[in-house]
Amino acid sequence: MIHKTRLFTPGPTPLLPAAQFAMAAADIHHRTPEFRALFLKVLAQLKVFVGTRNDVLLLSCSGTGAMEASVSNLTSPGDRVLVLSAGKFGERWADLTKAFGCQVDVVEAPYGQTFELAQIKAALKPDTRAIYMQASETSTAVNHDVQAVAKLIKEANSAALLVVDGITGLGTTHFDVDGWGIDILIGGSQKAVMIPPGLAYLSVSEKAWAAMEQSKNPRYYFDLRKERKNATKGESAYTPAVALIAGLGASLDYIAGQAGGDLEKGRIALINNAQVNAAATRAGLVALGFTLFAPTSPSAAATAVAVPEGLNSGDVVKALKTKFSLVTANGQGTMQGKIFRVAHLGFFDYLDTVAFLGAMEHIAKDTLKLPVKYGQAVAAAQEVYAKAAAANL
Repeated sequence: MIHKTRLFTPGPTPLLPAAQFAMAAADIHHRTPEFRALFLKVLAQLKVFVGTRNDVLLLSCSGTGAMEASVSNLTSPGDRVLVLSAGKFGERWADLTKAFGCQVDVVEAPYGQTFELAQIKAALKPDTRAIYMQASETSTAVNHDVQAVAKLIKEANSAALLVVDGITGLGTTHFDVDGWGIDILIGGSQKAVMIPPGLAYLSVSEKAWAAMEQSKNPRYYFDLRKERKNATKGESAYTPAVALIAGLGASLDYIAGQAGGDLEKGRIALINNAQVNAAATRAGLVALGFTLFAPTSPSAAATAVAVPEGLNSGDVVKALKTKFSLVTANGQGTMQGKIFRVAHLGFFDYLDTVAFLGAMEHIAKDTLKLPVKYGQAVAAAQEVYAKAAAANL
């Protein structure tokens, strides 16, 4: 039998064919009218995709570069910041803010769980400069309630800036950026927008722009003020990833095309697609006897699954790849060997979910020796899909 590689990791995610074609044809210079027109178009599309009237900037780096920019541009050495940490990427916020000399307060939740609002309220100080958090903690597949945190900040009459890593949240979670008061929201190219790694984008509020004028931390390549100034002319401050930007434009066109050319409706359809596939996947895995690692606040970007006691999640990941060329992700850090993760964001559809669960039935029965019957996971997913289809999701 032949094996077709299927990528089910939460980044990089499967590439959109139209974006691949656009990238292959993108042999244009970045200081030309042709590129300026493309760049301005993509920046305008990104505002719709993010769902904001704020500036949206595009950086040639991974999402971590935009995370660093949101620290270096908004803080000064000695500033007090609050980090909400419940996984490897929350820990990255703590490392970044410490690297730039901030006094870092941390509210922690155990891996697989989200935060208690009372803890956050107690940790928010009058001199807190910024709050850094994830929307979707990719390492544990937990969804955090950004809206509730934003509301808490407003009710406390805090001047703190709210900075959200939405790298796997965008395209899988509904945000009201302006209404909630998110000052910076970060996305990455290798996630829901279906192109390779190498671009990060972020929305920036007027409150954040004002704060940058007071920040004393050093910045050069990631000076967001330079990017804002150049973006008005259809240029980036430094050499941009031209091919990736062309691919991003094609991807955003595709998302709009899924809703008759309306990018806002296309974004909503993309999010609903991820949420339905995530729910169907969870139902199928539970039907096989697996335990969800984040049962109370699951992310729609990915599902984390705990393997039965005495088994290693790496065996599941290896078996899926060996038998079906299906690539999933093991746990990270202390979770390695304990959980595996399967993605739903971007270029996935319901039939991809059926394929994954069909493969998992084989792995559960043949590799893990669990007492399962073929079809039970797929049947559970079909029930979820049928209800969503009836509701026109």
